[in-house]
Amino acid sequence: MTASFRVALTRDFLRSDGSISFGDIGLDRLDKTPGITWEFLEEDQSPIHAKQLHDYDALLLLGSEINAESIFDNERLALIARFGVGYDNVDLKACTEKGILVSVTPNGVRRPVAIAALTYILALSQKMLQRDSLVRTGRWHERMDNVGIGLNNKTIGLIGLGNIGRELCGLLQNFGVRILASDPNSSAYLAGQSGAELVDLDSLLRNSDFVVLCCELNRKTHHLIDENALHRMKGSSYIINIARGSIIDQNALTEALQEDIIAGAGLDVFEKEPISVEDPLLSLENIIVSPHGLGWTDECFTSIGRNAVAAICRLATGRLPEFIVNQDAARHSSLREKLRIFASNTIPT
Repeated sequence: MTASFRVALTRDFLRSDGSISFGDIGLDRLDKTPGITWEFLEEDQSPIHAKQLHDYDALLLLGSEINAESIFDNERLALIARFGVGYDNVDLKACTEKGILVSVTPNGVRRPVAIAALTYILALSQKMLQRDSLVRTGRWHERMDNVGIGLNNKTIGLIGLGNIGRELCGLLQNFGVRILASDPNSSAYLAGQSGAELVDLDSLLRNSDFVVLCCELNRKTHHLIDENALHRMKGSSYIINIARGSIIDQNALTEALQEDIIAGAGLDVFEKEPISVEDPLLSLENIIVSPHGLGWTDECFTSIGRNAVAAICRLATGRLPEFIVNQDAARHSSLREKLRIFASNTIPT
């Protein structure tokens, strides 16, 4: 029986007035693709309750959590398309065991997040917040005490040389900097192609003027930057995190900044979000912070949305989407059967 390919969107995409928070995210392609229907889930839940997902082939997921109970009895869902690159709100093991694909959108965030990292580098090196404060508080005469540092011949260390890291390498090419990279999944050749030198983490920490975190959060990278790592950095260096908050031990970072172990930090992410306004980290003057969204622009959201929608449309025709993070799910017998059925424009009844 020919039937529609049903897509659900989590309700956290919506503002209180019912409009989509991110503007144009490419949903027009779903409207124009024959056989696809879509709607928002009825309730805004996290974790999402299993009963909400029973009647859908694909889910476009923003920030709501998907745990094992969300999908434990689901025999229909074939794809969770994440709006973004992080998937720490998805139980990947449970999805893989059920043959449910999880896709991300690295092409959508690559340049905006790399630009966010560069923004932090420039703002910290030029002491933008301190200089802004001088003008606002009538301390113009103190400007010589807040001279910035030029980037020429400085060393930028990238922890992680994936899509965002490589994009940042490209943006840095005209600044006269030396780029170091530490990434167990890269090679000296690939690093060289991006204009970086592959080194071990210890060498990167000891030699970098700016350390930029652009790696994924996993068991190996949780608290990768701890007290020991911070003490290996130069006293004049800065750390920038545009990845995930828990890659840094936030308590250790706060102490390092309070004690001038390092010069400062640019943080778009935190261990617990939203960070409490009472957190001692926010009382420090040698940091710049943003609410996990410095890379958020209209271009960013449109690109993320169109990439996520493309993954859904590809699946609807029986083809595997790009950027699947749980490749084992693609070999699951139930998923292979669903792909066969999608390819013939039918779904199980």
